[in-house]
Amino acid sequence: MLDMTNIQAKMADQIRRGQGFIAALDQSGGSTPNALNLYGVPEDAYAGEDEMFDLIHEMRARIINAPAFDGSKVIGAILFEMTMDRQVNGKPTALALWEDKGVVPFLKIDKGLEAPSDGVKLMKPMPHLGDLLPRARAGGIFGTKMRAVIDEANEAGINAVVDQQFDVGAEVLSHGLVPILEPEITITMDNKAKAEAMLQDALLSRLDKMDDDIMLKLTLPDVAGQYQALVDHPRVMKVVALSGGYDRAEANARLAQNSGIVASFSRALTEGLSAQQSDDAFNATIADTIDSIHAASVA
Repeated sequence: MLDMTNIQAKMADQIRRGQGFIAALDQSGGSTPNALNLYGVPEDAYAGEDEMFDLIHEMRARIINAPAFDGSKVIGAILFEMTMDRQVNGKPTALALWEDKGVVPFLKIDKGLEAPSDGVKLMKPMPHLGDLLPRARAGGIFGTKMRAVIDEANEAGINAVVDQQFDVGAEVLSHGLVPILEPEITITMDNKAKAEAMLQDALLSRLDKMDDDIMLKLTLPDVAGQYQALVDHPRVMKVVALSGGYDRAEANARLAQNSGIVASFSRALTEGLSAQQSDDAFNATIADTIDSIHAASVA
C-alpha cells in the first residue's frame, strides 16, 4: 500500500515550488468527441463509448509518454476518472505520472453542470464522492478539480458558485486531498472584467476563513494582475489558468501578463497534435507546445 502521507508531502512541495504548469488531460464524455475530432479521429472512426474512451486514452498515453512531458516543465496533470482507472506502460496512470515522469496527478470529480440560474451554472450533485475520494487517494492522486461556470456579472450567482466550490472543497480536504476550485468565467460574456472583480472578492471572503490550503483554476482575466491578491493569499497553494477557448498564442500572451499564475490548458495543450503524426513529429509538436506554455507560465 502506498505511503500517501510521505508522497503527498513531496507532491505538495513540487506544486508550490515547481517551475512549470499543470496539463489538463481530463476531457469527459461530453467533450471527448470534439477532442478526438481535433486530434484527427472523426466520430465515424469508432462505435460506441467504449471505443471512444479507448482512443482518448491512447491519445493521453501518447502525450504522457512524450519525452518532453516530465516534471521539469509539467508539474502536474489533471485526469478523468476513467483515465485514473486505466494504465500507462503497465502502471495505474497516477503512478505512471508520478513515478516515471515526476508529474503530480489530480482527478476531475464533477459530473457536469446544472441548468443556468442567476447567470451561472452550478455543479450537479456528487453523491459518488464518498467512494471516489478514498479510492483516488489510495491510488496515488494528490488533489481534485471541479468546474462551475459563470456567464454573467451576477453577484448572487457568483456567490452561489463560490459557496458550492468551497463546500465541496471541504469534503475533498477531509479525505486528505487538495481541491482545485474552478469557477470558470465565460470568455465571451459581457462585463467580463466586472465579473472577475466580483469573483475575486467572493473568493477572498471565503479564503480568509480557511485553515487549509487549496488551489484555484481561473479564466485568464481581462485586466492583467487582477488575481494577484489570490496568488499572494497564504491559503492558496497555486493559481492556475484555463485557456477557456483562447487559442494557444492568445492564452500564452495573457498568461505571461499575470505574474504567479501558471497554465492548466486542455485544448491549447493538444492544439496541433494528430493521430496521423509519426512519433517523431508528434513528440516534436508536443515539445514545442510544452516549451511555449512553460515559458508563459514562468514569465
